[in-house]
Amino acid sequence: MRRGMAAASLCVLAVAGQALAAPKPLSPADLALLNRVSWGENAASAARLAALGPERWLQLQLHPGANDALPAEAQAQIDALIITHTPLAALVARMDAQNKAANQIVDPDQKKAAQGAYQQAMTELAREAATRELLRDLYSPDQLREQLTWFWFNHFNVHEYKAGLRAMVGDYEETAIRPHALGRFRDLLGATLRHPAMLRYLDNADNAAGHINENYAREIMELHTLGVGGGYTQKDVQELARILTGVGVDAGPDPPKLKPDHAADYRRDGLFEFNPNRHDYGDKVLLGHQVKGRGFGEVDQALDILARAPATATHVSRELAVYFVSDDPPQPLVDRMARTFQRTDGDIAATLDTLFHSPEFKASLGAKFKDPVHYAVSAVRLAYDDRVILNTGPIQGWLGRLAEGLYNHETPDGYPMGAAAWDGPGQLALRFEIARQIGSGGAGLFKPETPGGAERPGFPTLQNALYFGGLAATLGGRTQTALGQAVSPQEWNELFLSSPEFMHR
Repeated sequence: MRRGMAAASLCVLAVAGQALAAPKPLSPADLALLNRVSWGENAASAARLAALGPERWLQLQLHPGANDALPAEAQAQIDALIITHTPLAALVARMDAQNKAANQIVDPDQKKAAQGAYQQAMTELAREAATRELLRDLYSPDQLREQLTWFWFNHFNVHEYKAGLRAMVGDYEETAIRPHALGRFRDLLGATLRHPAMLRYLDNADNAAGHINENYAREIMELHTLGVGGGYTQKDVQELARILTGVGVDAGPDPPKLKPDHAADYRRDGLFEFNPNRHDYGDKVLLGHQVKGRGFGEVDQALDILARAPATATHVSRELAVYFVSDDPPQPLVDRMARTFQRTDGDIAATLDTLFHSPEFKASLGAKFKDPVHYAVSAVRLAYDDRVILNTGPIQGWLGRLAEGLYNHETPDGYPMGAAAWDGPGQLALRFEIARQIGSGGAGLFKPETPGGAERPGFPTLQNALYFGGLAATLGGRTQTALGQAVSPQEWNELFLSSPEFMHR
């Protein structure tokens, strides 16, 4: 394992000067905590944890500040995106106009070209959203918030290829999910309900008095809140669907002509609309609660009922425990989390604090199999630390091949979090290929997408101070033997990124 070179590297670190003294090495337990709470350890995050201590670091993860504090080069890439500086309503209006103009072209060849240009522009908007997410996953010091943003998007899943959602997924993630990822569950639930991506995806934009569509009402109860077996009936689904009538989307510039008796109930916020002309004003009964017909106030009451139901506390707590502890989390842990959830009125950070300080969490560290997003992001984080990549396209491509493309799960249940979905031979073969690409060089990550941009060669050095100061102690004997037989740095990198230990978090 090139011990002479490794010893020389450590010697250089030791005498580099007092101002650059190496951080205190982390214990295997500290590294396991870092690997689970973040998107994967790297030298920068390990140094941050070492400087703060595990508990202080964890509390800052649970209660991050408002700003990202991304490296300047990463922030500059985000700032340059169309979705960053174009409001959603303006963006959707622009894309709708482009689509309409393309469809009105008479010449077949020109029409086909214009429609292709529209599709390409829509795909580029979704690609921008993925770029922003991946840059934050890779470089944000607030790693838990970025993990929870991905978790909650998956929980409140929408599919980018339905109903023009490629233009909306970035804003959905940015304004409905991310600000509430560690806040109150009720606020998160309400924000997703008010976003046009969710309303179009689950067809509530088509839900009106006399033309009931139950899709969204059913998924709110089955997936978002109470869970399967959460105590609701088909009658509750029907009543919630009635409550949600008139909750929809309006991309037009002018408000509708309203009937005088309920005109004051009209609401509009960007593309979100509550249209009283489409609402069922009859009284309802939801989960045993009387809901008087009064417009959008019914929706707020229904969300309060659902967010505070004991079944929701249990369902959400179990989903979090599956993500952060094990595929089949211990019921006593779920019960303690649910009690915290209820006691704090759905405080997500408090519920996670209960989880992170549990003996079940500690016992599970290092045993949770990484889903593809965790694998790909953690590999790039470890390989390149805080050196900012210039092209997220390779990562997006890997995730697509690994069947966990961002925003690309078609059904509302989201991607599965259990190992059985991701540990098959085909999946592992693809991971070995990705490990080889990363381990052999930049894998295209440092080649700008702009035409004529010069590639900046990037070779990962995984045998670094972090490895010798902590990671090596987490490896089993068979992995250490295999690494010792590597004949080149490239092969060593590939073997490390393919090791059983790296496949888990």
